[in-house]
Amino acid sequence: MGIAVFDIDGVVADVRHRLHLLERQPKDWPGFFAAAVRDTGLATGLDRVRAAAAEHEIVWLTGRPESLREVTRQWLDERGLPGTELIMRGRRDFRPAPVLKLAELTTLRPRQVELFVDDDAKVVAAAAGAGFPAVLADWMESSPVLTQAQDQAGRT
Repeated sequence: MGIAVFDIDGVVADVRHRLHLLERQPKDWPGFFAAAVRDTGLATGLDRVRAAAAEHEIVWLTGRPESLREVTRQWLDERGLPGTELIMRGRRDFRPAPVLKLAELTTLRPRQVELFVDDDAKVVAAAAGAGFPAVLADWMESSPVLTQAQDQAGRT
């Protein structure tokens, strides 16, 4: 059985309620991450994960920082989402999301990655370019502030 790799923010978790914390200067990173506990689920993403679990082992690959591991694990568990493996951004790792996630996918490759779902078009393009079966999660509207946090600030 191959694996299906899913991002969290913008794929299964609706982060729109906390984006305003990144629109100010200076950005309120602590507040942004603390508010993750209040994310609601994105129905389309939740359904896709559950459907993929019928044929794949689920692996979570998120740009969220390691400090959010307990909050993230609890959030996934409360929604009954499958998958025990949770790959998160290491401390002081501010690589852009396409670089970070492609490196992690490459590490997972021997386990036969059969599906990768992410909401960041640059991440999906990098993954597809490296031969991964990548799908863009487009069910939550794109946000320039979230894209900047992922692709430039290397924070989520």
